[in-house]
Amino acid sequence: MRAEVHQVADSIYLVHGHHVNWVILKDGDAVTLVDTGYPGDREGVLHSLASVGSSPEAVAAVLITHAHNDHLGSAEYLRAAHGTPVHLHPAEVPHARREFLQQATIGDVVRNAWRPGVVSWARHVLQVGGTDHNPVTAPEPFPNEGPLDLPGRPVPVHTPGHTDGHCVYHLPEAGVVISGDALVSGHATSRVKGPQILPDFFHHERARVVDSLELIGALDGDTLLPGHGPVHRGPLRAAAEQARERAS
Repeated sequence: MRAEVHQVADSIYLVHGHHVNWVILKDGDAVTLVDTGYPGDREGVLHSLASVGSSPEAVAAVLITHAHNDHLGSAEYLRAAHGTPVHLHPAEVPHARREFLQQATIGDVVRNAWRPGVVSWARHVLQVGGTDHNPVTAPEPFPNEGPLDLPGRPVPVHTPGHTDGHCVYHLPEAGVVISGDALVSGHATSRVKGPQILPDFFHHERARVVDSLELIGALDGDTLLPGHGPVHRGPLRAAAEQARERAS
């Protein structure tokens, strides 16, 4: 599959893969890759890098919002094949190593099979490696606090709930937040469009997901690049408030 690459701002690209997104931040020849889709999205990841004039060798680092397979997909490949560092929040590092797993179980999916879209979504997950054992062998915590010295100068913001170490990435100068699964604009199992949180069974701690919306809403910006769904434009505070209202 060839991924869909959309330029949303100068040197910032949102890429749609198999029902999941990743983001490319470009600075000259170098890029930061935020998330990497499912294992089955590898061809799409490589295509998306080429389409913005980059390559796997030019990836300065992979940043992961959280260590679910639909975001971690090609991280280990890039690390092993090209020596690319893979950075996460310290609380998410052991999750990426698969010392534990905080995600919806098969039982959770079966219990929610009555929901529209869940069965077809689950079938798709199996096809693209969503249940594969896919750890990162040597993930690393962020090398410093504040803006990371990487293309795009992303600022990690800890937004726990979906997983313990979930992070969004703020690009203050561009007014952009890369929100992972803390705040999305759509999903294959949702019939709602626009800012929302994922259905409850996807979250490790739903109450903390709702609390983290306040952290996202406090960030300065007007462009949301979610882990699922299209780009959302408008004040981040309003997006977070809409998601909170829908979650109540």
